[in-house]
Amino acid sequence: MKLATGTPWMPAPEYGRGLRGLGVNLLVRDVTAALKFQVEVLGAEVVHSDPDFAAVRGYGAEWMLHADHTYSDHPLKGSLDEDLARGIGAELRLYGRDPDAAEATARELGYEVLAGALDKPHGLREAYIIDQDGYLWVPGVPLP
Repeated sequence: MKLATGTPWMPAPEYGRGLRGLGVNLLVRDVTAALKFQVEVLGAEVVHSDPDFAAVRGYGAEWMLHADHTYSDHPLKGSLDEDLARGIGAELRLYGRDPDAAEATARELGYEVLAGALDKPHGLREAYIIDQDGYLWVPGVPLP
């Protein structure tokens, strides 16, 4: 069941036809709560948001958030139980976001920092931060 009212930001088929490359769509309990993490911790820009859906971008990437309630007829609906963890085994890597800044903001706002910013042997400085829906985000920048 959709909650958004009024004129759509963009017709869904038009948006869908414009997508290219790798797409990331995260199912979230509450779009507004998810956007707080996206904007404040990850430094993303909100392209559009309503109670059902948000499009965000940052660091050369664009990704989507869909509220759980929009998946009422979707095969994944049974996987959205409150007791089930989300995103296990997936790392959402955001190249270009300063991991030290992301970590500091995450700690200030009470998000779980799984591992603070560290220089890694593969040439990146990274932090591991879990958002309000249990997704693991890895902001990182290249080491000099």
